[in-house]
Amino acid sequence: MTKVKMLVQSTYNGQLLREGRVYEVPAETAERWQVSKIAEIIQED
Repeated sequence: MTKVKMLVQSTYNGQLLREGRVYEVPAETAERWQVSKIAEIIQED
């Protein structure tokens, strides 16, 4: 699982994801969203 910060409001698996909030999604989904500028991946140290 990868943490992402949403850049837009969207729905995922029937759940509302709000702009500006952080959510955990599968890594493959996170990468796809980042390319599409839907969300940005949060790098953890």
